Amino acid sequence: MSGRIESRPSDGLTYDPNDPKYWDRAGYEKEQTRIFDICHGCRLCFNLCPSFPALFEAIDAKGDDVRNLSAAERERVVDLCYECRLCYLRCPYTPRDGHEFQLDFPQLIQRGKALKVKRQGIGIRERMLGDPDRLGKISSKAPWLANWANRNPLQRLILEKTIGIHRHKKLPEFAAETFERWLTRNGLPAAPAQPAAKVALFYTCIVNFNDPAPAKAAVEVYAKNNCALTCPKQNCCGMPALDGGDIEFAKREAQANVASMLPLVQQGWRIAALNPTCSLMLREEYPRLVGTPEARLVAEAVADPHEILYELRRRDLFNRDFRSTPGTIAYHVPCHLKAQNIGLRSRDLMRLIPQTQITTVDACCSHDGTWAMKKEYFELSMKWGEKAFGPLREAGARIMATDCSLAAVQIHQATGTRPLNPMEVLARAYKPDGFSQPVPPVAPAE
Repeated sequence: MSGRIESRPSDGLTYDPNDPKYWDRAGYEKEQTRIFDICHGCRLCFNLCPSFPALFEAIDAKGDDVRNLSAAERERVVDLCYECRLCYLRCPYTPRDGHEFQLDFPQLIQRGKALKVKRQGIGIRERMLGDPDRLGKISSKAPWLANWANRNPLQRLILEKTIGIHRHKKLPEFAAETFERWLTRNGLPAAPAQPAAKVALFYTCIVNFNDPAPAKAAVEVYAKNNCALTCPKQNCCGMPALDGGDIEFAKREAQANVASMLPLVQQGWRIAALNPTCSLMLREEYPRLVGTPEARLVAEAVADPHEILYELRRRDLFNRDFRSTPGTIAYHVPCHLKAQNIGLRSRDLMRLIPQTQITTVDACCSHDGTWAMKKEYFELSMKWGEKAFGPLREAGARIMATDCSLAAVQIHQATGTRPLNPMEVLARAYKPDGFSQPVPPVAPAE
């Protein structure tokens, strides 16, 4: 096949699911061919995830011409992408950079998944994993039973055969008490007369049902820092459904959250999303997915929870009255936190704890939503995640930490150590008995 493939956008370019052109398969295939060709020539992202090596090897074997790829080979590239977004950060041809190529590989893959769902429907596995609220509400009625089933070899074998969840994948455990129930029982601290910040906590579904400790810690830390705190009505951010190609369900989830949080945003509240994937979803996907001025207004108010605390530090309002220290921390940087380009604020805050040394591990753990749970990708996820697991082990730190609850599950499986959320580290450090090492008293000035 001869003829040059044009690198500038085709008439099929769109990353907006509300644009009818988004659902035109011929237009998508034009863009796929164009972008795959650019990536093959560039190869800057060769070592980020399994998707790019599969793409490059397939094109190399077909005479260096992407147009010779079979439908199955193209589909494999889409399936191997787990939406870590690191390629977008590395790519020099993106809309963010104002480049004429307007190349957004993650959005291209997302569009491909959506078109596949439109053509084939949603499988039972994707439907189940795409609605963690429903799964969490059912499992939280008898969390001990759900956790037993998740650990039982026979049950896991059945789950693998019927649903396609790998039998050896460590799954998030269900908490004995959800954060919502804890909040109903304990309430929130009284708001200060003159709050340093007004924070609406988007605690996320995985924190609510599986890992409430970061949310409880956030309540303590924000109270320590003179912040007013509220928890609006909320549901899943919609990212699991979006990742599975279920655009319509993801959009409904997003619309519900926008409607709930908009009044608070209009009153000057910041939205602190406890999981980096959720804050990325609210910030970047809601304006495109919902496509309204209200969604954009909510997106502008979203922040990483440590980002808000770091702003207090800049205003000399951050409480540094730490009473104990973790000593050494191996800190894992979640990909979806990096994708937001806000810096490593949680790490920077932990560094303020006296006598704390932090080793930063900047590598993807390859859990990425639900991808690592799937039977066809679990072993691959552990192989690619070793870029993070190895340095975390080698750091020899007393504490491991990561902002992402799913990354914590993956790291726990690979290393045997359960990382803390940085908010938990801060909350513990405020207490004399939070860690075994007390903060030594400050020597009086001579």
